Amino acid sequence: MRVWYNRIHESRRTMVEVDASEITIGRDPSNTIVLNSPLVSRRHAIVRLQDGKLILHNIGLNSCLVGEEEILGGQTAVFEPGTKVRIWPFTLTFEAEKPQTVSRSELEAHLRSVFADLELKIHRKLLERLDLYEFEAQRRPDRATILLLENHIEEICRELGVFSPENDLILEELAALAIRDLTVNQILVDSGEPAFFDLASLVSTQFDVPATLVPERETEIHALLQFVRERLGLSRLRDTTEKVSQVEQHFHEVLPLLRPHLHRELKRYLVLRVLKKELKDTIFGYGPLEDLLRAPTVTEIMVVSSDQIYIERNGVIERSGRRFISDKVTEAIIERIVAQVGRRIDRSQPLVDARLPDGSRVNAIIPPLAVKGPCLTIRKFPVQRFTVEDLIEMGTLTPAAAAFLRACVIDRRSILVSGGTGTGKTTMLNVLSSFIPNRERIITIEDTCELRLHQEHVVSLETKMASVEGTGAYTIRDLVRNALRMRPDRIIVGECRGPEALDMIQAMNTGHEGSMTTVHANSAREVIERLEILILMAAELPISSIHRQIASAIDIIVHLTRLPGGRRVVSQITEVARFDPELNQIILLDIFNFRDGKTLLPTGYLPSFIDSLVDKGLLDPRFLYGVDTSTWRGAWSEAAEPTPPTPARPSSS
Repeated sequence: MRVWYNRIHESRRTMVEVDASEITIGRDPSNTIVLNSPLVSRRHAIVRLQDGKLILHNIGLNSCLVGEEEILGGQTAVFEPGTKVRIWPFTLTFEAEKPQTVSRSELEAHLRSVFADLELKIHRKLLERLDLYEFEAQRRPDRATILLLENHIEEICRELGVFSPENDLILEELAALAIRDLTVNQILVDSGEPAFFDLASLVSTQFDVPATLVPERETEIHALLQFVRERLGLSRLRDTTEKVSQVEQHFHEVLPLLRPHLHRELKRYLVLRVLKKELKDTIFGYGPLEDLLRAPTVTEIMVVSSDQIYIERNGVIERSGRRFISDKVTEAIIERIVAQVGRRIDRSQPLVDARLPDGSRVNAIIPPLAVKGPCLTIRKFPVQRFTVEDLIEMGTLTPAAAAFLRACVIDRRSILVSGGTGTGKTTMLNVLSSFIPNRERIITIEDTCELRLHQEHVVSLETKMASVEGTGAYTIRDLVRNALRMRPDRIIVGECRGPEALDMIQAMNTGHEGSMTTVHANSAREVIERLEILILMAAELPISSIHRQIASAIDIIVHLTRLPGGRRVVSQITEVARFDPELNQIILLDIFNFRDGKTLLPTGYLPSFIDSLVDKGLLDPRFLYGVDTSTWRGAWSEAAEPTPPTPARPSSS
């Protein structure tokens, strides 16, 4: 049996050839394969070869992955030779004499790391030749400065032998990646949607085309980009996000047709073009974050350290392959980002929490608080405002559940949206708020304004942090109390995470039915426990009194869950039925729940207020079971007014 293994994110692999049909894997030197890591158990797994199949027994404490299946301690998996086995932080491949295959995302991350290594070498040479710190002070550099910089980059590339014949293969891959990036960039520029550029366009778009451009090569690039757009059918797609996703997922299908056109001069020009842009982004802009900030498919950017940048795409966290040149450059770029919103970050104030001009949220933390170096997290403001049809199409909701929630909102039922971090609570709150009738006055209260309501009569309030002197702070609780004096029909709080939960519950109980908020919790039942703690932060009250207030205020809990593959789904729609004094607890009854692991299904329980929904013509109970969907879909796009019940037809008797 032949086994190849390596640490994740390292290209160098070790091969072990074993004559026996059984091998042991673990940290202890007595094992057949020794994986030196404290995350690996002393004896972690046993692998046996039987009838051409491989059988893995996990005997360690930590789980491992066989293909995409997670195998917990004590479990067994059967797999084919060549399947990847991951025992963190190692990857193993059994009976695979060829180098292990890598996914497209892993290949892209590797190519970007090659670019980053090259940029680091060039940047060091530039520091020897030019005063880059003086360049950085020019927020709007002139053409002469740009030409000087680009000419030096070309000279350094010649000195380093970047374009020597032995590098032809890697240059071809880098040129292909450049074509893909240029295609995405062209889509974003052509879209003309300002939401993409509220932050990134302040600097980057002027550097996408080099000052030292060659018209002949630019013409060739334009023809290749047009070819890619036609082959991928981008003109048939409805919005920018879909077009970018199409390029990211299917560009590899077009690449074989492009390779014959990537002659030596064009490859050289494309690689130089990227190097010039990336280095100008580092000196004048936001460095490796520029393209990530503009990409609509990237929802979160996480800088762990200068050489580790992770992104969230389609609900999955992956390594981007991009990196900063140094910690010093990372800190400088973080300073540029927070300066856009009039904030500062330095050793005396090493923590910043801010909102960017486009609504994206930024958290930056630097030494001495961040031990490994500057750390940055950007949760991007979504370009696309999701509708209920989008959630149904993505599998987050079913048509029956959407119709029920629509009826609840119009009938002024108070709703609490719960879930973990990144499960889509704010998105769901946005969608639910779209059902509120236009005649009502709505007040939204948030730490950072993320809600974008469709209605006209909306007052948006946002908290304010304390000044340098420690005064002038206004919290969610302050704004909730003030909102009660503003004659609201409904109050929508972005998230309850403190004593404001008591004020929100009281508002729902004092004539503001139909209000909504979100809270962090792992299930609908844990929402009650979470609210108990939050309310006790505001006042010392008996638990029974808290339960009575919660049961009286909240009608529906909508709980969201993030599945292992990254998909976000509504896993529970629960009625807060009543407070039972004998059991001394709140009775929760599921109306829909996620039972089969694939779909949100009705439980058969009809809520206590179903008569109100039916009498007002808001819901047909049969629709909960999927009898007819056609009559409701058109009503979801806009908030509908309640319609009077249909008069009963006279009996023939």
